[in-house]
Amino acid sequence: MADMKFASARYAMSADDSSSMSSEPVGDLESGPEAAPDAMEASEITELLNIVYESCGVDFRDYAYASLLRRIRRRMSEEGVDDIRALRRLAGSDDACMQRLLNSLTLPVTSMFRDPSFFKLFRERICPVLATYPYLRIWVAGCSTGQEAYSLAILLSEAGLYERSRIYATDLHAGAVQQAEAGIYQLSAMQEYSRQYQEAGGTRSFSEYFVADDEYAALNPELRRNMVFATHNLVSDSSFNEFHVIFCRNVMIYFNDKLQQRVHGLLYASLGMFGFLGLGRSESIRFSYHEGAYETVSKAERMYRKVK
Repeated sequence: MADMKFASARYAMSADDSSSMSSEPVGDLESGPEAAPDAMEASEITELLNIVYESCGVDFRDYAYASLLRRIRRRMSEEGVDDIRALRRLAGSDDACMQRLLNSLTLPVTSMFRDPSFFKLFRERICPVLATYPYLRIWVAGCSTGQEAYSLAILLSEAGLYERSRIYATDLHAGAVQQAEAGIYQLSAMQEYSRQYQEAGGTRSFSEYFVADDEYAALNPELRRNMVFATHNLVSDSSFNEFHVIFCRNVMIYFNDKLQQRVHGLLYASLGMFGFLGLGRSESIRFSYHEGAYETVSKAERMYRKVK
């Protein structure tokens, strides 16, 4: 296979590691409880996030500080500084450091068919309903580097629905959107993706959906023929269409209550009547202002339907 097939992948996965960027923090590679920052740390985090907002226009100030602290500490270690104030000074004077900090704050954990039982539910219970619609608009909000959007495209293809679907995959980070649109991933991830695809009820061999060299796998271009990739910020941007399905999974868990309410309002405004909303395993519509507007399709899989 010609190396030029994968040139864009090698460009996208360059030294500043744009492959690990996402619009929203959607998980962490590390596990275990997250300790909340003390009052002094919280003040220093606020000042750091102010600098990030002023420099990059990305607003983390309503994100839960406990979920950001681990990433900030990792960035401090990698930059060789001892405290948050020193990191703030360095990022404020060094554009490359600021970009590395931004990447660290938006580190995602994402994969194709992540939480296979969620996609199996969608295949078995939601797709038969969607099959009665003449046309489908679907929004994958906080799409990161695109794996979830492509998973959905595969699922809809196998259900015979992709020809009349349009998937909008959005993320606030242009680098993540660029890689999502390329649809090129590390070959080493394909074994896990294949296993999760099968657990999600896949009906074909997963290898039919990509071509590979010795390092990268490129998903079939047909999978993105009905996709629109764009930047969109859940924190500050407004609704841009009405959708039959919205996925906003593993995004709001890292927001504080104020921002969660804001995003719930945006999702509600963007979802058509009787549309389906899919959230992450640790997320819920409980205690949101719009809780009463949904019926629960599956509590375990965090799938809801708008009924009011």
